[in-house]
Amino acid sequence: MRTIKLIIEYDGTEYLGWQSQPDGKTIQGILEETLKQITGEKVHVIGSGRTDAGVHALAQVAHFKTESPIDLNSLQRALNSLLPKDILIKRVDEVDRDFHAQKKARSKVYEYRILNQPLRSVFHRQYSWHIPQKLDEEAMSKAALFLIGEHDFSSFRSSGTPTKTPVRKVFRAEWKKDRGGILRFEIEANGFLKQMVRTIVGTLVEVGKGKISPEDFKEILRCKDRKRAGPTAPPHGLFLKEVKY
Repeated sequence: MRTIKLIIEYDGTEYLGWQSQPDGKTIQGILEETLKQITGEKVHVIGSGRTDAGVHALAQVAHFKTESPIDLNSLQRALNSLLPKDILIKRVDEVDRDFHAQKKARSKVYEYRILNQPLRSVFHRQYSWHIPQKLDEEAMSKAALFLIGEHDFSSFRSSGTPTKTPVRKVFRAEWKKDRGGILRFEIEANGFLKQMVRTIVGTLVEVGKGKISPEDFKEILRCKDRKRAGPTAPPHGLFLKEVKY
């Protein structure tokens, strides 16, 4: 039995997220169907974590086990020829049998993109949140610093999420602006709660609009109450950028 690791890029626009569902198209479901065509086996693909409907990935990591003797280059070529054009296998490796894409991950990096200009963009519409109002980038950066460290992130998770603990450790959280006018929020942590990044971004945008202060943001984090936080940012601006092992 071999353990195969995949690095996957995908546009989540047309999918109901990563995890297989009985009544909809998902990344995991498409991958498993395609691998069955190639290997003749029913395989279970395990990702580093779930991405929600409409969320993208630059480098999702997944693994599966197979008895197929197919070589790695042929496997990659076969996958990329059969998969839809919005899913790409960037790399295929054979790894130790005990490798687990989710359990072995040390941290994940997410990036959220905001197009902060008066006019929307035809070309960025599926990959950024358009906010025409000028945002205070300095205030947003100041507020983001309060995220660093180990905290209870109950204020920034969707209600009814079953998790053992809402405590996560954030290693870095920062805003950057590229030459194309896209504001990019990058956050790295040892794990994320459901919709945590999108809720953080939605609340930081409230800071950027001057509706709350950076100190208010700090208090929202401390109070552990989702009702105090801002709206959940739309999914199409979010990218799983990297998984570290």
